Amino acid sequence: MPTSIPLSDGSGELLRYADFASQFVASRHVDVWLPPGYDTADPATRYPVLYLHDGQNLFDPAVANTGIDWGVDEAVVRLMSRQNVPGAVVVAIWNSPQRVLDYMPAAPLTAAPDHPISQRFVANCGALPLADGYLRLLVEEIKPLIDATYRTLPDAPHTFVMGSSMGGLISLYALCQYPHIFGGAACLSTHWPIGEEMLVDYFGAAVPRAGSHKLYFDYGSVNLDALYPPYQERMDGHLRKAGYKHGRDWLTHSFPGADHNEAAWRARLDVPLAFLWEAV
Repeated sequence: MPTSIPLSDGSGELLRYADFASQFVASRHVDVWLPPGYDTADPATRYPVLYLHDGQNLFDPAVANTGIDWGVDEAVVRLMSRQNVPGAVVVAIWNSPQRVLDYMPAAPLTAAPDHPISQRFVANCGALPLADGYLRLLVEEIKPLIDATYRTLPDAPHTFVMGSSMGGLISLYALCQYPHIFGGAACLSTHWPIGEEMLVDYFGAAVPRAGSHKLYFDYGSVNLDALYPPYQERMDGHLRKAGYKHGRDWLTHSFPGADHNEAAWRARLDVPLAFLWEAV
């Protein structure tokens, strides 16, 4: 049974499945946020679901990496007010000590283990990626529990995935590997340099057909984010060739002056949420 976790601003209800066990990857906490009004809403009311990575950084500054959380609950409440919608169920999956192994897309590296990018990754991280197992945790273990326990809209058009940096990569990988599960992915400050052009070109060929999903990307201009524009421009080119229409089923935003940290992602979280929610 989950444990109730207090929220400082009282927006909604946060529940924790502590040390959620998986047969595929290391155990970790999984938090579930229910929007205000969930308990008193008409029992027929069902909610879209947003799955986010690096879950410890999303709701509580006391456990966030930099002492600043994303304020996801506050952002969803703002969206509820602006769009007059009942909100969403938010599932926040904490990372593990093997974060890079969990979040690095596996298919392009395992398909070419002798490629310099693959060899560099193994040399730096000690093994090939575990992302396929991490996605099985998400799709085969967490999502069935969420859909069985809460009043969700379980179909792909109402199921989204979001993350930043390496979390951006695993979000895009989730959508490409499970396009029948996820209808949209938001990738903030996507850490393309870890796989360079090899990784970008893999995703350029792997994205679902145009018109069936929503993709959001962004980047800042400070520290790590300063490295991202050439790779993102390459990815944008792939999307155009695949028939994706900017502003309709794909959006890339630049945020000059934005750094690579939770404060920056918090400041612009409303933008990807609004874009994804246009599909609901």
